[in-house]
Amino acid sequence: MTQVIPIQHFTGYTHRNIVRVIVSVTNDIVTDQRVARSCEVLEKLGYEVLLVGRKLKHSTAIDRKYSTKRMRLLFNKKVFFYAEYNIRLFFLLLFNKVDILFANDLDTLLPNVLVARIKKIPIVYDSHEYFVGMPELVGRNIVKATWQKIERYCIPKVDQMITVNESIANMYITEYKRDVNIIRNISSQKKYQEIESECKIDIDTPYIIYQGAINIQRGLEETIAAMEYIEGYKFVIAGDGDILADLKETVSKLNYCDKIIFTGRLSPEELAKYTKNASLGISPELDSCINYRYCLPNKLFDYINAHIPVLVSNLAEMKSLVTRYNLGEIIESHKPQSLANQINSILNNKSKLNEYITSAKKASEELCWEVESKILDRIMLQVCKPTINK
Repeated sequence: MTQVIPIQHFTGYTHRNIVRVIVSVTNDIVTDQRVARSCEVLEKLGYEVLLVGRKLKHSTAIDRKYSTKRMRLLFNKKVFFYAEYNIRLFFLLLFNKVDILFANDLDTLLPNVLVARIKKIPIVYDSHEYFVGMPELVGRNIVKATWQKIERYCIPKVDQMITVNESIANMYITEYKRDVNIIRNISSQKKYQEIESECKIDIDTPYIIYQGAINIQRGLEETIAAMEYIEGYKFVIAGDGDILADLKETVSKLNYCDKIIFTGRLSPEELAKYTKNASLGISPELDSCINYRYCLPNKLFDYINAHIPVLVSNLAEMKSLVTRYNLGEIIESHKPQSLANQINSILNNKSKLNEYITSAKKASEELCWEVESKILDRIMLQVCKPTINK
């Protein structure tokens, strides 16, 4: 195991004791748990951290141990948003004192790479997904080609690259012939241990939970339709996204308002309470693009650390994990009646439920951020070596 030494304990760094890192992401930083966990690791290592994100109309207050900055943009959609954010991020990075840049996802990478080359400082790139394989890019050839050009220019220039699972890492390794580190979207075991004694929410009926982005091809429409055949349970959809309004309209037309609960965007602490109280966690993404085909979403690790059974799509990374640790079942069909039958079968089999819960408790000892974060420790210490000797 790599020994973690705070940056201020290194010798040879003549300018100051603290190394400044700017972490950038395009979303509202309140609910991005992966980025928050990364920043916490950097802060504990002794770095001075500034996390840069976006401020939206309904953004809530944020209180972190490290510094944060959220930019309020004129544009919040499509090409105008990306152009404005990247231009403003470029100048923010350029005119701030910084020793290491940490870019999250391809939509922040270009300004980070340009500034890193101007300032001759290292850059770490964390790709949370196979960006050019997103479902939003399917059929949009010009937009996809533009992102591919940006990716091909930028990736060879980063000092360390990270992604979320082996399948996506292998695609990047094949295409760019470079090393790629794997840090999975694993949640903190401690977070769920801390809420155990005060885990109360305002739902008095057992429920199934989906948490995360509410976007196309995530299997949410199929799961909502399946609720027609499921009695005694509600379906909680926790999160926000592009199709939230459409789903609410669908639920209203189907007269399922008593069966479907939309929580909206929740803080990580509130979300953990909802997850902990659920009877079953579902991750029903469709095999509609490369990005989903090889996804290993953080919601799955949240379910594991909350010690609840899971039902996931028959996709390579999720299937491998769930099967290996005996955490639940694999979706046989997304047809509503079939999906409902499988959910009912799981929920009505107390013996199986207890078996999956026991397996989750055991797996959470290994599949937790407390273990996974050591990889980021090692990466950042490698990046810092040339920096501290400037």
